[in-house]
Amino acid sequence: MAEKKATREAYGEALAEFGEKYDLVVLDADLSKSTKTDTFRKKFPDRFINVGIAEANMMSTAAGIATTGKTVFASSFAMFAAGRAFEQVRNSIAYPNLNVKIGATHAGISVGEDGASHQAIEDIALMRSIPNMVVINPADAYEARGAVEAAILHNGPVYLRFGRLAVPYVNDKDYKFELGKGVTLADGKDVTIIATGLMVGEALGAREVLEKEGISARIINIHTIKPIDKDIIIKAAKETGHIVTAEEHNIIGGLGSAVAEVLSENYPVKMSRVGIEDIFGKSGKPQCLLEEYGLTASNIVSRVKKLLGK
Repeated sequence: MAEKKATREAYGEALAEFGEKYDLVVLDADLSKSTKTDTFRKKFPDRFINVGIAEANMMSTAAGIATTGKTVFASSFAMFAAGRAFEQVRNSIAYPNLNVKIGATHAGISVGEDGASHQAIEDIALMRSIPNMVVINPADAYEARGAVEAAILHNGPVYLRFGRLAVPYVNDKDYKFELGKGVTLADGKDVTIIATGLMVGEALGAREVLEKEGISARIINIHTIKPIDKDIIIKAAKETGHIVTAEEHNIIGGLGSAVAEVLSENYPVKMSRVGIEDIFGKSGKPQCLLEEYGLTASNIVSRVKKLLGK
């Protein structure tokens, strides 16, 4: 069985690691054990603030600290960081273009038993609609670590999306994260599968099945959804002629929408979007939910074959 690790785990470890190198301040809304910022708190207690269950206030506080020249991480579940605190993120952080990084954990339907109220499947759409905001959705723990340092080095607000569920590694330990650059994980000539987050692993699994059926699939990992790598998408469209996107997010406003925007304005081709079909989630085991909502390699295979008319 492939080794697995949750991206939220890597996030907490990265904060503690980079706290040695950079002057970071970390805020959390009383969920530090779940968001894993507790790892930073234990190492740097004087640079950690638990603001309590007050996410909107946390964002305003983070903005205030950032005006002093500090790099600030504000963490909570994605539902609360992107949803409950949207107005403060927009007006207090993004509008003045402050150096606040939002560490949003427990994103997507794979939160599982917490149910629809806690399953953030609209957060990418919300955050990428805000000017000045960078949106990153790592595929594995190595990428999550690299994304944290890239966010630190970026001057301005960043939304970092992490998951609760342990996911397999799709990169090796020497992986170098490049902000705004998509990654071609496997080449192919018949179709391109563009995935983000935990769906990258599913896309690679789909490729293995498709190869056995004589279909050659290119796999692209889009970890930075804003700014998105237009060049890699257009090149794939020109060379394979068919695009399938895969994301653990509503198909409206997320990766699929972002890719469709690029293609419609530059090089329209046939495409299909794998994601949550504009419905709410429900409580259940994470893997069962991923299967029920079609966030699997088998569903990607079906979409590819339908798109190709096979």
